[in-house]
Amino acid sequence: MSGKRHRGVEHRHDPAAVDRVHQIAETRLGSGLQFDLAGLGRQQGEGQHICHWWAADAASRQSRDEFEPGVSRLAVAVANYLGSDIEFEFAAPLAPGNAEKFRHLNPNLRLPILLVPEGSVWETDAIACRLSQSLGHRFWRSGSEEPEMIQWLSWGKENFVRACDMVHFERGTKQRYGIGPVHDAAVSAGLSLFEESAVILDAALEHRTWLLGDEVSYADFRMATFLPFNDAADLPLHRHASVERWYRQLEAIPAWNDPFEGLIAPALPPHDPGEG
Repeated sequence: MSGKRHRGVEHRHDPAAVDRVHQIAETRLGSGLQFDLAGLGRQQGEGQHICHWWAADAASRQSRDEFEPGVSRLAVAVANYLGSDIEFEFAAPLAPGNAEKFRHLNPNLRLPILLVPEGSVWETDAIACRLSQSLGHRFWRSGSEEPEMIQWLSWGKENFVRACDMVHFERGTKQRYGIGPVHDAAVSAGLSLFEESAVILDAALEHRTWLLGDEVSYADFRMATFLPFNDAADLPLHRHASVERWYRQLEAIPAWNDPFEGLIAPALPPHDPGEG
């Protein structure tokens, strides 16, 4: 299956292509040579390569992290927004027989993974930083603005983003994949943290367009990691006017609204709230 390019990205959902990733990575990275990422789809060039997953078969998953599509979607959205010269590959490191193929790329066996000439970069925040820096883009703030961006990334991870994740996992992910009933106590804890953190976020956004002023940054993308799945989570954004306005702005950015547009990617399994 040939790759399909869209806004500077290429995606292949092809087992044979994934095998080529493994073979080239094992041969070149394993031997200490540089990884010619462009060699997967082009004869020459200096492109980069992201391995990600999207809605794979639940039977191959072993932990909560493997079910959550948020961070993989985020990585694709970032690459799309920046217009990075990226090739995307569908991958499943924890599927039977795959672990050793990926361990040298990410010892945690988690996705996404960015393959670069000198090796690999894992964790979505690090990937966003690398892609932004490679293009000299302000999306990842630098200089005097960087501490405030890191502040929001750090706070969001333990507060707003965490709250959204807690609720979405119970109401959305578990119902999509049939991995158990909704735990009401977990939802209540998530909603409580959501309200507490949304008040803080709403106040911060009341007099500014984006978290870092008048221009969108990675902090905005990261804070909204799980909001694209709010049809299932049903978080009450409407109670926080500035947060709701901020997220509508994000939805107006094509790379955020549908990062997989024009790419070959399987859809998420349907969400059936009746199973909870």
